[in-house]
Amino acid sequence: MRIVLDTALNTGPAEYANLGDVAMLQVAVTRLLRLWPSACIDVLTESPGNLAAYCPGTKPLPRAGRDLWVGDSAIFGGFDRLLPRAASVGLSGLSRTLRLRCPDAFRRLMHLRLAIRDRRNVGPQVDAFIEAMSHADLFVVCGAGGFTDSAGAWNASTLNTLEEAIQRKVSAVMFGQGMGPLNDLQVQNRARRVLPEVSLFTLRGARGGQELAESLGLNPARLLTTGDEAVELAYEARAREAGEAVGINLRVASYSNVNGDMIDKLRPVLHEFARRHNVPLIPVPIAFHAWANDHVSIQQLLKGFDDHSDGGIKLDTPIKVIQQVGRCRIVVTGAYHAAVFALSQGIPVVGLSASDDYTAKFLGLEDQFGLGCETVLLDAADVSERLAAAIEKSWQSAEKVRLPLQEAARRQIELSQGAYLRAREDVISRGSNRSVEG
Repeated sequence: MRIVLDTALNTGPAEYANLGDVAMLQVAVTRLLRLWPSACIDVLTESPGNLAAYCPGTKPLPRAGRDLWVGDSAIFGGFDRLLPRAASVGLSGLSRTLRLRCPDAFRRLMHLRLAIRDRRNVGPQVDAFIEAMSHADLFVVCGAGGFTDSAGAWNASTLNTLEEAIQRKVSAVMFGQGMGPLNDLQVQNRARRVLPEVSLFTLRGARGGQELAESLGLNPARLLTTGDEAVELAYEARAREAGEAVGINLRVASYSNVNGDMIDKLRPVLHEFARRHNVPLIPVPIAFHAWANDHVSIQQLLKGFDDHSDGGIKLDTPIKVIQQVGRCRIVVTGAYHAAVFALSQGIPVVGLSASDDYTAKFLGLEDQFGLGCETVLLDAADVSERLAAAIEKSWQSAEKVRLPLQEAARRQIELSQGAYLRAREDVISRGSNRSVEG
């Protein structure tokens, strides 16, 4: 049994720097190995060392080879970017058509191009990707919040890779996906051609995701809402007793629309609450890369309250962050996975949002968990008053909602695990030239 697995991980130095994405990957690998203990799992990655540390038992598959093979510049060497948009789209379409209909000719053209110029020695990596896909029984895209307007590059590479798998008659499944907001018509049109061919598509529950998925032509019989894969990791590591701290996080990034003025409004509310209740504010960071560095924004929130905090920079694995969250009675966060780690342990959350993307994520968590999650819009004129009220409400309700939240997490885990079993049945029903039992 051979599985090729794609992830939501960022590229370059930021790969494995978002611990929510890492948690989803870890759960996906664990479940797949539970179903197929002797399977070969090829994970698309740029960091073999990090993959080995987080997911032992997997095999690194260089992402650069995939990116070149399915990329729209595979044989045109980026020439398409010099053309007007309409011409560029047409050239990209020609590249995809040639790759899918005449893969041998396409491969010869690519090797010809690389023979002329291949500074990074990508040729062998292209061959490795083609070999893996040629012998794969299952192609998996594990949990991601990708199909949004802020993830254009991810959308393109994922759809192209799905198309590659489908063309090769490999069972293709997508687990724990976040959908929307998505207004890019080009991405929508591509998705309508590709996603209906996916064998199984599970949603993690972002508000509006079901409607968007159906509008893209996904068959309702192949579309399930199961919750986030990381729920299982946090639930299994849940603290036995409720904590007494307030966990904090704020996602400052171009796609979150959070700015310095918002930090200045949040800071005194958090400090006043902590001092009045005589409790600590502790960091629960998720992202540690240049364009979304949670420990820096957490330090800014703690300024004047705990000037010695490192913002949680040493919490460098999902389980460390989950254990930190377990010390909390409530969590106030602008990062989605900090909320997932808390709710799954039975800890109520106040979600902070300044964008449609994050509002959909937090409202989706409200839908999935039923209670214990309240969303505060940071661009509201009375945000300070709303936040103070939401924090106090969460604090007072913490004991009451703990067991119901844990029960909601358990239900999501059962649904999500059931989806993996369904994917296994699909592979078996399709048959394979390899053993799908081992």
